[in-house]
Amino acid sequence: MDELKSKTPVVLSNAALAQLPADVARPRYDRNALRPGIVHIGLGNFHRAHQAWYLHRLMQTGAAQDWAIIGAGIRPYDSAMRDKLMAQDCLSTLIELAPEGRSAEIIGPMIDYVPITEGNRALIAAMADPAIRIVSLTVTEGGYYLDPVTGLLDVRHPDIEHDAAHPSTPRSAFGAMVEALRLRHQANQRPFTGLSCDNLTGNGAILRQCVVGLARLSDPTLADWIEAEGAFPNSMVDCIVPATGPAELALARSFGIEDAAPVSHENFRQWVLEDAFCAGRPDWDTVGATFTDNVHAYEAMKIRMLNAGHQVLANAGELLSLHTIDACMADPRVAAFFDKVERDEIVPQVAPVPGMAPEAYLELIKRRFANPEIRDTTRRVAFDGASRHTGFVLPILRERLAAGTSFEGLALVEALWARMCAGTREDGTQIEANDPIWGSLSQAAQTARDDPPQWLAQSTIYGDLAEHAGFASAFTHWLDQIWTQGTEAALAAYINGAD
Repeated sequence: MDELKSKTPVVLSNAALAQLPADVARPRYDRNALRPGIVHIGLGNFHRAHQAWYLHRLMQTGAAQDWAIIGAGIRPYDSAMRDKLMAQDCLSTLIELAPEGRSAEIIGPMIDYVPITEGNRALIAAMADPAIRIVSLTVTEGGYYLDPVTGLLDVRHPDIEHDAAHPSTPRSAFGAMVEALRLRHQANQRPFTGLSCDNLTGNGAILRQCVVGLARLSDPTLADWIEAEGAFPNSMVDCIVPATGPAELALARSFGIEDAAPVSHENFRQWVLEDAFCAGRPDWDTVGATFTDNVHAYEAMKIRMLNAGHQVLANAGELLSLHTIDACMADPRVAAFFDKVERDEIVPQVAPVPGMAPEAYLELIKRRFANPEIRDTTRRVAFDGASRHTGFVLPILRERLAAGTSFEGLALVEALWARMCAGTREDGTQIEANDPIWGSLSQAAQTARDDPPQWLAQSTIYGDLAEHAGFASAFTHWLDQIWTQGTEAALAAYINGAD
């Protein structure tokens, strides 16, 4: 960062765009002429670096001027992001961190941010507007109220129970979507498309079951209409986007920009979608997105190799005080562990996609993870392991068990997670709470130190996996070895094929 040019920062706003340094790209379109077409719920860094960037690129060509984004949140803490973005006219600084250098651009496809209100009335009103043709979401993998055993909507969750009983004042994003769709139905208007941009296998199908399932609890006729007339395309999203902290704020200033919420990102993006929209869509494919009938193959490759691969790295990295993913990849033992688990136990469970074989994709993500410019923390990647191991790692493990093929590496991955959740690194430093259910995970991890099967007894995570004798034995072996000999010794034993 000390090599970057020093510039007097310009406070980001529409009026200040002309004052920005010449090397900072900015919107060429008239932002005052933009009209809304999308409400996006969960407006954080990833959305701005990914979906909003694709729309910005399209707007730069003069197209999609009626598809501008209205941001939205569902929780009180979303107000902080709203305040930051509204103060800078909803502009965002994107800083690309490529191995060969850094660059900055200002994007402006977002034109408003719905106030965060009790009962989400402002959000409902925004989505009920017939000008809105897409409601997209990035609410994280754990934000879909899924029953961990059935994979269906958890109708016993307090938020879902509330929304079913009080549909006009919902707590959840899905309850707000249902109420907005009810208002559109009553007004004889078409439904909007629901577009999930979260890392879930079949994310469109999951969003459909959440919205339709919740509607059915209070208004079966409305549910039938949404089912018949609505659309929920599956999609796969990919771009590594670190969290924003003091370093990112300083990085924006080094480009001459005072941005309260800048976004840094890698120099890679991918967006694969089903072309199944009920009320039109922007032509994202003209600026690099892919429309296909086979999203599942792309998402399986990405979720299994990249997202599960992140979990392979992050828990080992936390235990060894490797604070970033590139540091994990620079550690010979962790990198070898990652490569062996991927090649031996993940790649065989992945089919090729047009233009990309799994082996080639592995080399791609290894280069991306090793990018020293992306200071993506192991803490961020390890966050909400209860959702990420359940969604990314355990489905692969189940397939390996069913096929009777090797699973030692995946068992070691789970043992590393269990050891991490005990809350200390091997240098004795504390791992702060890093999961919505950290308390129960930590308790289970401490108990499992002397009785490893107690970790697998968490049925909401592992289901019946604890009953698989081979997996339970392998998990017990690895967790015992980690506690008695250390993480490095366990990794070395696995890499060298030792018992």
